[in-house]
Amino acid sequence: MSIVVTGATGHLGRHVVRQLLEKVPADRITAVVRSKEKAADFAARGVKLAVADYNAPETFDGLFSAGDKVLLISGNEFDKGRVGQHKVVIDAARNAGVALLAYTSAPGTLSAALADDHRGTEEALLASGVPYALLRNGWYNENYTENLAPVLQHHAVVQAAGEGRVASAARADYAGAAVAVLTGEGHENQTYELGGDTAWGFAEYAAELSRQTGKEIAYHAVTVEAFTEILADAGLPAPFAAILAGVDLSIEKGELGAVTGDLSRLTGRPTTPIADSIAAELQS
Repeated sequence: MSIVVTGATGHLGRHVVRQLLEKVPADRITAVVRSKEKAADFAARGVKLAVADYNAPETFDGLFSAGDKVLLISGNEFDKGRVGQHKVVIDAARNAGVALLAYTSAPGTLSAALADDHRGTEEALLASGVPYALLRNGWYNENYTENLAPVLQHHAVVQAAGEGRVASAARADYAGAAVAVLTGEGHENQTYELGGDTAWGFAEYAAELSRQTGKEIAYHAVTVEAFTEILADAGLPAPFAAILAGVDLSIEKGELGAVTGDLSRLTGRPTTPIADSIAAELQS
């Protein structure tokens, strides 16, 4: 039996594989990648590599074995039909008779367009009959802290989220939940609503940035339309800019602010506060 991680060289996938290496022998881990070169560090530690692509169904033929536990990390190609891509993995997992397929989904409360592909994938997974675990990941701290350059340059946090709050956590926290499910027992056919232990608002975020940088940084709430234009002007494709702006509208509605405790219960530790992620980014 192997633990198989798709998208293993992505931001989240790397965290998952590293944490798995702390819990299980390397030869029990298979990292599914598009490029072996990008996973050379994993191979050097004894992790098995499998080259496959969501856009090429034949590359998943025979990749899984009966009894495997699989983590399907959602794809990031929004223009290539993500539900169809994910079904390639689900079908291969069903045909192999895997013991569990865990999927990184979106919060059940999220009504933004970003959630559409996740809902479609969940439906396909439940219809497949494969034992599943839905890891409904909330927003990542890094969605904000990895984009500090313009914030620090303009001394402003600009969002379209009004006074909405975000119960975010670090990628490493969400990876820890996935590892707990992949290495533990009793997670079959379970749904976990994952997020941070504390919800925060963007005025608080700006104040924390001010405190840590010594600069006066303010929060400027704008309309969804204005934020979409700002993101597009920054170089994001217009459809993706609209999707991200739509998430801000969901934040204003309170759809990403629920604190469920599922994440810290799965990992057995508190989630990473946004202030810690800010500090880590400023020190990097």
